[in-house]
Parts: sequence; C-alpha cells; structure tokens
Amino acid sequence: MVRDGYYYALGCIVAAFLLGWLTWPILALIPLALAAFFLWFFRDPERTIPNTPGAIVSCADGKVTDISTIQLDGQPRTRISIFLNVFNVHVNRAPISGVIANLEYKRGKFQNAMGAASAEMNEQSVCTLRGDDGQVVIFKQIAGLLARRIVFIKNIGEKVERGERVGLIKFGSRTDILIEPSAEIKVKVGDRVKGGASVVAFLGREQRELAGAGSARESRRS
Repeated sequence: MVRDGYYYALGCIVAAFLLGWLTWPILALIPLALAAFFLWFFRDPERTIPNTPGAIVSCADGKVTDISTIQLDGQPRTRISIFLNVFNVHVNRAPISGVIANLEYKRGKFQNAMGAASAEMNEQSVCTLRGDDGQVVIFKQIAGLLARRIVFIKNIGEKVERGERVGLIKFGSRTDILIEPSAEIKVKVGDRVKGGASVVAFLGREQRELAGAGSARESRRS
C-alpha cells in the first residue's frame, strides 16, 4: 500500500464521521465508499521480476496503446506507450537496471493520455537510465485527464534495479518507454502488461550478450 492511500482514506473517514454526526447517518456511506476506493487504488502488490539478461520490463500496469518509431535528438527510437486507467495499479517501476543519468520535469497540459499529442504536450517526468551495459532507456511518466500529480522518488546518480519501484502517477495516466530500434519487441498494441513483471522488449543481440556477460561476472564475484 502506498502511504498516500492512507492519507486520502483518513480524510474521507473524518468526513464520514462529521456527516454521520451532524446530518443523516446514511450520508456517511458516500465518504466511506471513497475511503475504500482510495485504499484499493493505492495498492502496491509484490511482483516477480524477470532476471533474463537484456530484458526490459514494463514500467506500469496497463494497456499497450502504441508501438512506433520516433525521432529523439535526431536519432530513431522505438516508443512503447502504456495507458493506465483508474482501475490499474499506479506504482511505476524501473524498466532496466542502471544508473539514473538525467531527470527532467516538464510542465504542460492535462489532455487525454491516449492521444498522440500528450507525449509532448502533457505534464511529464522524463527519466534517462543508463544500463549496466551502457544501453540508454528513457522512461516517461505522462499526466492524463485525471492525473494532477506525478511522483518520482529517485535522484540523478542513483542506481536502480530492474522492476524496482521508482514512483507513481495519481489516477489516469500514461507511461512511455523509449529504446534503441535494435531492441526485440515482445508486446503488441492491445496487450495488457504488469509493471515490473511483463517483459516488453529485449535489447539487441549485441547488447544482450554484453548484459549476459555482465551478469555472469556479477555471479562469479558473489
């Protein structure tokens, strides 16, 4: 459970007590129902993280809505977009193991997160991860119509592990993963994925071999 859920639920419970005390007790059912919703919405289930070398996991629960090639700083990137509706788990996870090379927060609009324009126009947090093998993966948290707060709990220079919790977006939203075009995509539009557990892509063969060699070295050291 994300602690925000307790804060929202506590406020609703206090409102229910006041309504029940000052007005008709039946009205207290409304904030009590909201309290139950917030406790459920901010759930944070444990996940089994794949340990396959070169695997890139989903950074969020939701539905894959777009897989396309875009230009980023003049270089092609494959973008995998995942839409989170209000019923999905909203805790976000790191797609790969690596060091946070850069963080950027962009203010913007709160348009429908399923629209193509939201990737550039909506409020968003952009995290650049440099993998243990040197591969760069960019992870975007993008606000939607209902989302009004993006939370990212890590800092530049910190090491994160694949599938590690790194933040959340409150209510409906979208996440994008931008990867090298040589990556082998393992999902398709319409697929439903789980943050930290679903493999959405594998690094290209060369990068995967490097990742495998790195994992073998770590195993020997331990």
